Amino acid sequence: MDNVMEGMLETYLFETNDLLDRLDEMLVADEKEGEMSTDDVNEIFRIMHTIKGSSAMMEFTSISVIAHKMEDLFFYIRDKGIDSLDATEKRDLFNLLFRSEDNLRSEISKVENGEPLEENVDALSKIIVDFLAQLSSGVKKPAESASEADAAPSGAEAAEASGSESPAPSNVDLVNAQLSGLPNDKDASTFIHIFLEEGVGMENLRAFMIVNAVKECEIDFRFYPEDMEHNSDCAQQIIDNGFFMAFNTPEDSEKALSVLQSQGHIRSYEVQDAVSAAEPPAPAPAPAPAAPAAPAEKEQAAPSAPAEAAAPSAASKAPAKKAAPVKQSLISVNLQKLDSLMDLVGEIVITESMVTSSPVLKMLPQESFDTFNKSARQLRKLTDDLQDISMSLRMVPISGIFQKMNRIVRDMKQKLNKDVRLTIIGEETEVDKTIIDSIQDPIMHIVRNSMDHGIEETKEERIAAGKDPQGELILSASHTSSEVVISISDDGYGMDSEKLLDKAESKGILTKPRSAYTPKEALGLILLPGFSTNQTVTEYSGRGVGMDVVKKNVESVGGAVKIDSELGKGTTITLKIPLTMAIVDGMKVTVGKSIFTIPIANISQSFKVNRDEIILDETGHEMIERMGDFYPVIRLNRFYNIPSDYNDEDIEEGIFIWVEAGDKSCVLYADDLIGEQQVVVKPLPVYFNDYDLKNVGISGCTILGDGNISIILDVAGIHSAAIDNA
Repeated sequence: MDNVMEGMLETYLFETNDLLDRLDEMLVADEKEGEMSTDDVNEIFRIMHTIKGSSAMMEFTSISVIAHKMEDLFFYIRDKGIDSLDATEKRDLFNLLFRSEDNLRSEISKVENGEPLEENVDALSKIIVDFLAQLSSGVKKPAESASEADAAPSGAEAAEASGSESPAPSNVDLVNAQLSGLPNDKDASTFIHIFLEEGVGMENLRAFMIVNAVKECEIDFRFYPEDMEHNSDCAQQIIDNGFFMAFNTPEDSEKALSVLQSQGHIRSYEVQDAVSAAEPPAPAPAPAPAAPAAPAEKEQAAPSAPAEAAAPSAASKAPAKKAAPVKQSLISVNLQKLDSLMDLVGEIVITESMVTSSPVLKMLPQESFDTFNKSARQLRKLTDDLQDISMSLRMVPISGIFQKMNRIVRDMKQKLNKDVRLTIIGEETEVDKTIIDSIQDPIMHIVRNSMDHGIEETKEERIAAGKDPQGELILSASHTSSEVVISISDDGYGMDSEKLLDKAESKGILTKPRSAYTPKEALGLILLPGFSTNQTVTEYSGRGVGMDVVKKNVESVGGAVKIDSELGKGTTITLKIPLTMAIVDGMKVTVGKSIFTIPIANISQSFKVNRDEIILDETGHEMIERMGDFYPVIRLNRFYNIPSDYNDEDIEEGIFIWVEAGDKSCVLYADDLIGEQQVVVKPLPVYFNDYDLKNVGISGCTILGDGNISIILDVAGIHSAAIDNA
């Protein structure tokens, strides 16, 4: 696939997924209300029309066909009014929409994965057509508009079906108004002048996609503006004046017309003879091009004409004009470019640190040193601002994930026959795009678990337990200084720690005597691979996979999972995710000649102790008391087998750092604190991949201001290696 097609495919996938997300959000909200507004009907029509046209252009037939059938259905509903459907028909309509959306998503997923698309979608097509026939029975055969749309939907016919005047005259006027502006192409015998639909966005790229479709048919032609592919400024020109294709022979233009019929986003097009157009226009011949105008519009892709016909008033066009500036103010950026920008900002942070900590500065005269410090402070401010902006570019609201959970809850409510409401809090919270991609599956697993066996089976059970007959699932997100906290709560059964221990004991996965487990540790057993309390395998759970995947995915982005549950009251699972993994605030500590960096987000306190404050547990491990609880002590020099500046007996000389990661807490012992520094997280060299350093508490490295390399510690990994697996 060449670069042009790759760019077109990327744009297609981005826009189609965005349209399907909008559709899903709209359907879930409307189904809750049991009604669909006229605006939503129009919006669904436009969504299906856009997907149909762009899919046809990309030659994804299975997607185009289903979208086309749904477009026909909503053309009828829009014409007759959504209130013409009774309650049963509306319910069936929602089910059909969800089924069609699932089909479209499945096909889009195949495109993304490079898999072949379905060759036969007749079954779903027939269901849609039959439903349309059912709706139209007993009235004046509106179903014909659907069959006509399948064959060759015309602007004039669609206008008649909707009871509106044909938009052809206004389109002809637009075309005639541009006759004096034909491109200067002396070799052309024929031009095709094309106007795009209003408000489609990225008009220059849309036009070039149409041009490229004609090119693939090996037709000899030129196009104007010539730089539309690379010059975004052409978008406004195309909005105002359309764009042209120039052909040497009428035969070539006729071939092009057959291609244009299958293209989306075309409002109208007109064939113009270059010779007659070159003559000074006179009042009498001016209407001459109007003759081919009607056929030209008849041949263009249909849904655009009905879209205008069903809502021809000036008011209907106003929203499109208002929306245009918003579209022009937003751009899509390849994530790799943002990654590169973040890497460059990281290098600037490192370089700035190197400059400000250079030992050469000590040799400067005091006056020069003061001047340098003033400039350095300004540089740090600008660097911080640049870092904040570059990080904000990568941030996306978590609402995209939360809204998808609406659909999961909706489907499971129907299949499990449970009455559950989903409450969403803090959906505007923003997270790094890379991290968002990693936590979608964990959140989905938790929601499914809560729906399947977290919330009671029947209303009678809930009433007997003194609860609201309707169960509640709460998704919430919020920011702390350095992380995002996501919680999924249900008001269901809650978890019985004794039953969890029974199950773990029967599977032989307990790592210490049963009596040694606290209730909190018992809850953590559900995160082990292969653990499930369900006695039967269902579509959603019981296979022993899911929660261990949640833990793995969350920890892969530096996060942690915490579980709280009260029997008979419900369960809350909390995910703590770093805002970004690119640049972190760290505390530098020394162990002998080695320098380690501990993320500030994991540090609760640093302190010194006397020897008699250290106690030993029954296994001989060192423990220390903080705020009424005892925590294990991990000496970094022993853990990593490196020499320390102090003997084991000189423990008062070193520094203790109380750290936490999720539900894991311990106290690290190091020689000394150097201080706090903002560091850029660098991945370890690839040849370390075979050593699984994550499991020994190493998450990455960073370059310090003096050029030395510091290992970044992973608190959860250290705790697991030193305590859990001891």
